[in-house]
Amino acid sequence: MNKILVVDDEADIVELISYNLKKEGYEVDTALDGDEALQKIRSGSNDLVVLDLMLPGIQGLEICRIIRSTKELATLPVIMLTAKSEEVDRIVGLEMGADDYVVKPFSPRELVARVKSLLRRAESGAVKEEDSKADAESNITIGDMVIDRERYTVTIGSKKIKLSAREFKLLAYLAQKRGRIYNREQLLDAVWGDDVFVEPRTVDVHIRRLRSKIEENPDNPVYIRTMRGVGYYIE
Repeated sequence: MNKILVVDDEADIVELISYNLKKEGYEVDTALDGDEALQKIRSGSNDLVVLDLMLPGIQGLEICRIIRSTKELATLPVIMLTAKSEEVDRIVGLEMGADDYVVKPFSPRELVARVKSLLRRAESGAVKEEDSKADAESNITIGDMVIDRERYTVTIGSKKIKLSAREFKLLAYLAQKRGRIYNREQLLDAVWGDDVFVEPRTVDVHIRRLRSKIEENPDNPVYIRTMRGVGYYIE
């Protein structure tokens, strides 16, 4: 469960944000001033910070600067809360390293959507970095299947499997970290990227195509497995 720190000196705003985030299943911690916020951020227990710019004590912009200049915190996602009159501060905040901003008054649904998107991007980025460090070899062998990432070829036994570029990328990504379960959103971010708008169900379509090409019995797959209600993985 992701833990989110909500920082604002207006208790009603903190309560509103906390209520909507908890409804979505997030764990929420709160702070009403900059000093308390920085102390909780430095604990390293938060996965994202919703941060108001105007705070008693340490200001939001300074907190953002500290986060980005601290090695252990540098990748912590930050969403700024700003008033309409603070356009210059929003620009400065983004330059300081904030990942996104929401203007007051805001829609709680919009804020929750931005939180979900940012957490998804952060998790996908961490997975990509871990995968690249953990698996630098060109070939991935799974049973009788060999995936050659330099030549973009897949063979099962002596049979060459013809895949599209997208299918190959999806298969190689799943194979990089066998046993890890990826949900649709993580696979969309990793394989399709942020610049292409596609529906999450597109992942299911490509998985079916892959299975039809690499599985002897696509209805009882050996390579690409499904964790029902969670996502896809390779054993």
